[in-house]
Amino acid sequence: MVRFITTRLATTIIQLAGLALVVFFAIRALPADPVARLVGLNASRDAYLSSQKSLGLDRPVLEQLGAYLGIIPGSSGLLQGDLGRSWVTGSPVAEEIARVLPITLELITVSFVIAFLISVPLGMLCGLRPGGVADRITFGYSLFAGSQPEFWWALLFIFVFFAQLGWAPPPLGRLNPMSSPPPFVTGFITMDSLLAGNMAAFKDGVHHLMLPVLTKVFVLSGPIVKMVRQNMVRALASDYVLYARGSGLWPARIAAIALKNALAPALTLLGVLYGYILGSAVLIETVFSLGGIGQYAVRSVLAFDYPAIQAVVLVIAAISLFVYLALDVAHALLDPRIVS
Repeated sequence: MVRFITTRLATTIIQLAGLALVVFFAIRALPADPVARLVGLNASRDAYLSSQKSLGLDRPVLEQLGAYLGIIPGSSGLLQGDLGRSWVTGSPVAEEIARVLPITLELITVSFVIAFLISVPLGMLCGLRPGGVADRITFGYSLFAGSQPEFWWALLFIFVFFAQLGWAPPPLGRLNPMSSPPPFVTGFITMDSLLAGNMAAFKDGVHHLMLPVLTKVFVLSGPIVKMVRQNMVRALASDYVLYARGSGLWPARIAAIALKNALAPALTLLGVLYGYILGSAVLIETVFSLGGIGQYAVRSVLAFDYPAIQAVVLVIAAISLFVYLALDVAHALLDPRIVS
């Protein structure tokens, strides 16, 4: 297992290094002029050249790469853990991402946990009785949930639960504008509220998280249920389950054995969905005014803020790859044959 984890970790680091190089050269190959975007179209030639020099864009591309990586003597770059400074705000990009990333991670993580807790038992139930009432209802639900994009469901849920029923708060961020946020520890408002003993902020945070999480769970649970159900049916028809039934094992024990083998492909699907949802979080963040890393990425792209763009892509890729690594380890624990 140690060798398996070490190999996967080394592969992850190589992938991140390759991605950093690809993103660096790709954004500089675009037909865009970040200097003109920052100084304005009516700026003088001297102002343009001065800004270009201050951003380091007057140097050759390979020299810019050396400064970005931090391999030029006296420079601090990626190898030293420095993601650079934003060309728009002048603040360290790492600090800006540290403020917005927890908002997105809290939303996605809570949504995935709830979706997994709902989908696995439901998929297992459908797999135990394929073609039954629960199976047909769940199949229709999964098609219905995936028939529209998630931002459409978000707008619909706002209309129903906020505008019509008044159960949910307005989509104005993670907390009531009149509330005081808890001290920053993890960046997760719910967790920081509990750590500070601020139950009022905790309840307000959970209340504002209700509709975004409902939207994510509604969309995510469909494919997870289908994956668990299909693999459960396949596992129950396998030879080892037939042998277990012939040996007289209890139905609950047989279902547990089949579920263990049905979960492995579902975990792979979770990893793929996590990376996809993390990269496309801007839609939900915009609808609910959350101000997470998705909106930060869009602002950076529109402003041609190269250091911020590079950092956002690298951070999202790193999180996705380490989620895949964790799921590979969980998959290996469920099926030890992978390690051998």
